Amino acid sequence: MINRYINGIAGSFILLSLALAHYFSSNWLWFTAFVGANLLQSAFTNWCLMGIILKKLGVKDEGDSCRV
Repeated sequence: MINRYINGIAGSFILLSLALAHYFSSNWLWFTAFVGANLLQSAFTNWCLMGIILKKLGVKDEGDSCRV
């Protein structure tokens, strides 16, 4: 369950930051890069901060790949 939330949040952040970069400032692309770097880091370390945050908010971990 947590992994689905993480994918949804990351995808939303990327699309939002791309829209903000298009309409306001290209500096928003740094946020896109930050989200992508976190996803890449999570693939190698199997640790993600968003997973910890979601678990503290009460989202159940049902054996997803993102260890918290």
